[in-house]
Amino acid sequence: MLWYAKGGAAVVADRYATFVTPGFVIDSSSQTRWGGALGTGLEVGFAPNWSVGVEYNHLFMGTSTVVATTPTGAFSATDRVRQDVDIGTVRVNYRWGGPVISKY
Repeated sequence: MLWYAKGGAAVVADRYATFVTPGFVIDSSSQTRWGGALGTGLEVGFAPNWSVGVEYNHLFMGTSTVVATTPTGAFSATDRVRQDVDIGTVRVNYRWGGPVISKY
């Protein structure tokens, strides 16, 4: 069994759009946001070369001002967006073979 914690940087690509009717966009915006990430997980081996893991991560993306423009490029609106992301993962792992050792 392995318990671990991790931290680091996170990046997300956000896209925003306002629709009036299906397929008709009034305004839109996109941006790349950077923030911090913290997470923890647990991995348990249950057979030779097999393990199952559970992991939780939280991304702290902060607050950002989004400027929306119309399809013609004219200014439409601004909005402040606060974004935090929670990610849960369950996985099954298989470890192939063993260490690679050169034989002469």
